[in-house]
Amino acid sequence: MHALASEVPGLRLIIRSAANPGLLRRTLSVPFELRPGRCDTGIVQKSSIAQDDEATVREAMRFYREYDAAIDAETRALASDAVSVVVGDITPLAFEVAARLAVPSVAIGNFTWDWIYDTHPGLVAAAPWLPPLLRASYRKATTALELPFSGGFDVFTNRHALPLVARRPTRTRADTRAHFGIPIDRPAALLSFGGYGVPDLDLSRLDCLDTWTVVTTDRLASTMGPLPRYVRLVPEDAFIGSGFRYEDLVGAVEAVVTKPGYGILAECISTGTAMLFTSRGVFREYDLMVREMPRFVRSRFVLPEDLLAGRWRAALDALQAQPPPPETLPSDGAEHAARAIRIAADASRSG
Repeated sequence: MHALASEVPGLRLIIRSAANPGLLRRTLSVPFELRPGRCDTGIVQKSSIAQDDEATVREAMRFYREYDAAIDAETRALASDAVSVVVGDITPLAFEVAARLAVPSVAIGNFTWDWIYDTHPGLVAAAPWLPPLLRASYRKATTALELPFSGGFDVFTNRHALPLVARRPTRTRADTRAHFGIPIDRPAALLSFGGYGVPDLDLSRLDCLDTWTVVTTDRLASTMGPLPRYVRLVPEDAFIGSGFRYEDLVGAVEAVVTKPGYGILAECISTGTAMLFTSRGVFREYDLMVREMPRFVRSRFVLPEDLLAGRWRAALDALQAQPPPPETLPSDGAEHAARAIRIAADASRSG
């Protein structure tokens, strides 16, 4: 969205999302209009490393049984907005609505939900009609922009490979560490598990704090009472108006402790930061990423029970000793995507 705003002067950006508005305010520095609301159901999570598979199936079936009504409502909501292009990451609803509005649509992502749901526990057995329904919607996309580490994009008739879309630091490692009070003379690891957090993790039990500093922006830390000396809590609102962004933190540490997901993986690759990762349940993207990411980022697996018990030191020390990855990936995918979206929008206006 930042790249698109640079590519298209005077851009009017409407975001339909159930994302936390605070996240968008902390992340976006361009004007936007948020229209809150669900576009799909994705995966229901108990925590950042635990899924609720039964609830995922129930929510998907409930949402897509009312799919036609959702398409109608969204089409009506946008009918008077003179939309030039609809970009979907990567809800099937976007492409149905664009077709109804008779405007181009651009899919962007690294997986499709029909591809995920094909192997999600219990979903095909309960709703065999659902993946084909999603595939029919995806086929209505005008163009698909395929990110690295992708699966399911063969459903699109017109697709183009992208380099990484990755947020890149704008501040130096030294400036970021000084601003957030992270010691410069010892290695640091960033705990990155998003809004769900890891409620069973007790940071006071970490076995690595004699040599490592652990940085967290996770909400769970604020409910745990006094934190150990070398656990540094960065409040969620610390990025607003500070000139520092989350990707600056990623670039300022030696390792990120996380679960594999496209966003954090892309940032680790673009900054050269190592990744200590754990599993997240049955999720098709996970296997693909675990197979591919050692080519591009130093990475090491930690068992969920070791993560929760605070047994991190051996894995972090081994990760830090690993050689650099053998391959690199360009990280200018946002600029490529913005040009493709602008071309689609220009075609719509000229038509």
